[in-house]
Amino acid sequence: MTAALEWAGSDGEVPVQAFNRPVQSRSRRSQPGELPPEVESALWRGTELGLQAGPVLGSGFEALDRELPGGGWPCRSLTELLCPQPSVLEWRLLGPALRAVVGRGGSVVVVGPPKTPHLPGLRHEGLDDAHLVWIQADAPSERLWCTEQLVKAGTCGAVLAWLPQARPEQIRRLQVCAPACDGPVFLFRPSSAQHEPSAAPLRVLASFGLDWELQLRLLKRRGAAYDGVIQLASIPGGLGAVLTPRLRHPSRLLHVPSKVAPHALGSPVASLAARRHATVR
Repeated sequence: MTAALEWAGSDGEVPVQAFNRPVQSRSRRSQPGELPPEVESALWRGTELGLQAGPVLGSGFEALDRELPGGGWPCRSLTELLCPQPSVLEWRLLGPALRAVVGRGGSVVVVGPPKTPHLPGLRHEGLDDAHLVWIQADAPSERLWCTEQLVKAGTCGAVLAWLPQARPEQIRRLQVCAPACDGPVFLFRPSSAQHEPSAAPLRVLASFGLDWELQLRLLKRRGAAYDGVIQLASIPGGLGAVLTPRLRHPSRLLHVPSKVAPHALGSPVASLAARRHATVR
């Protein structure tokens, strides 16, 4: 205001105070279709594999870690595993990761498994009774309540819960509570639930292959959709030392081409020709 008054009362000279303000440098304007560098560096595109916000736990399978956001099972978050038959392939899939949890002194808590955990087989996977807590909850409400309390407590190295009848709003509630748990939280549900909505950031459909391998489909993940099938070599614990090379690949035995000549005795073609000849006579 003083500068304006001095300017008005002067002989037409422009006051120096009017140009003493520091000139603020403007950042370079982006061209059409171009984002500022600070926005470009923080932008995540849906066609790229997303980054996990929290820590991850390596699955023990390189092929699987390459397709999981962050390179492993997410911690402080839900992972939904859909299986055709409960308590069959879950331990084979999670065994290497749970072995790492036990190795650093964490406890593995299982809630409501349909079948009694086989302790000798779990010992082969690196789990002992000192680090395994089994909560037998039969009713669906009991399983859900126990799982929620364990997740909120945040004292478990890993939580494994069988919730075949969980509703979408219940899974969403568990996902809201999951950041309080430092370890991974796995929910096991039937494969028929793949068509139901779920708030779990990671959903995996697991099944068997003919050669003892596990076949995984990533139904949902943070990143681009994955339409392929991930093959994981996984022979059940204890069988690797007793299986013969032929039994390690049963598919080769089931697809052996027939070398029997069409006219040989006992072949389907010869039997059909014999029946036709008997009918004509």
